[in-house]
Amino acid sequence: MNDPKESSLAAQLQQVLLALEASGRALLPSSNDNLLQTIVEAAARIFGAAAASIALVDERAGRLVFRVAYGVGSETVVGMNIGLDQGVAGYVANTGQPLAISNVQSDPRFARDTAEKTGYVPRSILAMPLVVEERVIGVMEVLDKISAPSFGMQDMELLALFAQQAALAIHQSQHFDALNDALIQNIRELVSPEAAVDIQRAMQADDTARRAEVLEIARLFQNIASLGEAERRACLQILETFGEYAQR
Repeated sequence: MNDPKESSLAAQLQQVLLALEASGRALLPSSNDNLLQTIVEAAARIFGAAAASIALVDERAGRLVFRVAYGVGSETVVGMNIGLDQGVAGYVANTGQPLAISNVQSDPRFARDTAEKTGYVPRSILAMPLVVEERVIGVMEVLDKISAPSFGMQDMELLALFAQQAALAIHQSQHFDALNDALIQNIRELVSPEAAVDIQRAMQADDTARRAEVLEIARLFQNIASLGEAERRACLQILETFGEYAQR
């Protein structure tokens, strides 16, 4: 890229993608919404958009739920849900096809009534599916490029790359949340309520090493839980004996 602006944009994108890729390898934050908010704010900044949002597919309800948003109308957008056959985001989620619309007023897929509920009706939209293993898990939208009347082809190519990495990070974060909940439930069945609370706090801490230790302990508890009743009792007796010894 010879254009200094394009080179700067590419450098910013590379930094965010590296961060997302790294987060996919490590233990992600216990709050998936924190990750989503980071991604949507980065997207708005990189693409110079007035607003941005991420909606995730609720497969059970067959709906698209807006989880996080940034910019104009963001407070109203969060929590809204639409059918997979409604609006630009619904179209993208349903078909898995990206959309770049320079004039939403002339596009029949644009749900103006939904936009009006947020208090912000955009002029242009760039919407990209979040795809993992050929399955659409959500949609990322950026609205109204501040420096231009609409988004261009380069913006779509960059957003496709960004969305690919973001989808992976989101997917792994969701798996981590599910694993966290499952492990905490298994531990609760084996230890006292007070100990379970302490473990849950440790899982939500920012200390990666501590969370890794708790995960290993939880894995051992899960193995114990799969044993027979006599074996579980024996393991609990050992733990209780060790606990009494440690308190001396």
